Amino acid sequence: VQLQASGGGLVQAGGSLRLSCAASRTIFGTNILGWYRQAPGKQRELVAIFTGAGDTNYADSVKGRFTISRDNAKNTVYLQMNRLNPEDTAVYYCYMYNKTSFWGQGTQVTVSS
Repeated sequence: VQLQASGGGLVQAGGSLRLSCAASRTIFGTNILGWYRQAPGKQRELVAIFTGAGDTNYADSVKGRFTISRDNAKNTVYLQMNRLNPEDTAVYYCYMYNKTSFWGQGTQVTVSS
């Protein structure tokens, strides 16, 4: 499975971006998929994810600002990011688990103060 992330860019603090991750095959029936990020000099961390239980998990730092969603018909998962701040600057990776782990190539998000 190939995951193609897009939608990153440069935005001012307080702005919004929507990331998209298109899968090369159906995501219907895939319960675990979502987004991670990695800032310079830091470990990759979970941002938001659909869990196997059908729920969603968010990092505390993004709760109330970010929303994960999916469109099974388009094989795409989204991350709506609002009220961005410079601490959100990172490379964002989409992730999927279906018998094994799949990672997208990453998309850069830069938030200027």
